Amino acid sequence: MTAEHRGDVQAVDSVLAALADPTRRQLLDLLAAEGEATATTLAARLPVSRQAVVKHLATLDAAGLVSGSRVGREVRYAVRPAALDATARWMASLAADWDRRLANIKRIAEAAERDAP
Repeated sequence: MTAEHRGDVQAVDSVLAALADPTRRQLLDLLAAEGEATATTLAARLPVSRQAVVKHLATLDAAGLVSGSRVGREVRYAVRPAALDATARWMASLAADWDRRLANIKRIAEAAERDAP
């Protein structure tokens, strides 16, 4: 396994782990709808504390799904779609592999059925 491939796998693993939590998915949905927001603004829209939102945002940031930028005393968060796009491409590739395998199984089964007495 090349270092580049290992890095790609780790990035996908990080994204999938971050997306496993429903609160983090809600945060991404809110940020996608609003463009950018502060942890305080996001916490007001969720049934968790601001401190919990900050921790979730740190996990999303570590996975490359959001970024925070300081504006005065506030940190505003926004979605970074590149990591999610890379994960979606990986999932599409995996789905295409399975589609090919299933098509091959179907072709073999149909051939066996035609050849049966």
